[in-house]
Amino acid sequence: MRHWERITSDLVKLKNTSEMMMDLAYSAVLLNNRYLAEEVQSLEEEMDSLHIEFQCRVLSRTDEEVDPRDLLGIFRMGNVTERIADAASEIAEVVLRGIEPHPILQMVIQDAEETVERVTVSEDSPVAGKSLKEARIADETGMWILYIRRGERWMKPRPNTVLLPGDAVIASGYSEGEEDLKQLLSGKSEES
Repeated sequence: MRHWERITSDLVKLKNTSEMMMDLAYSAVLLNNRYLAEEVQSLEEEMDSLHIEFQCRVLSRTDEEVDPRDLLGIFRMGNVTERIADAASEIAEVVLRGIEPHPILQMVIQDAEETVERVTVSEDSPVAGKSLKEARIADETGMWILYIRRGERWMKPRPNTVLLPGDAVIASGYSEGEEDLKQLLSGKSEES
């Protein structure tokens, strides 16, 4: 049974990663943000490895008393997540190639009130060691935490996710809150 739990866990990770990649890719294009586009490309490499491991795990189940046709749905789900990841990578590639956005998209970017920002949590930050619920970042800055990168691991935060020094936070919100977010997560005020 443990093997099936691992397959389930792998499939959930593939699904979550491909969804996150698509979110980051769209943000990269809309904001013409090279950092986000590079992160999508990095995640694509990780997805390729995850997908191969997943396929091998599923294929190893064919030696059991399992009809291989019963595994097709699981196998197909893994393939779908890989295709979504590939599409996200292609979207991000537009930014990395330096292709000028269409004039209408440029107007959208210029008129957008929202922005996406990447900030690293410092040891001096008053929110370091606090859960997102305790930190009340959205209330303080008007920016919402979309994703957190902790080392090589990406995560979609939950209210009980604790922010640690060194966490790279991807946040979205109104551009007026950008500086407030940087100050809060870095622990440095404008006077510093």
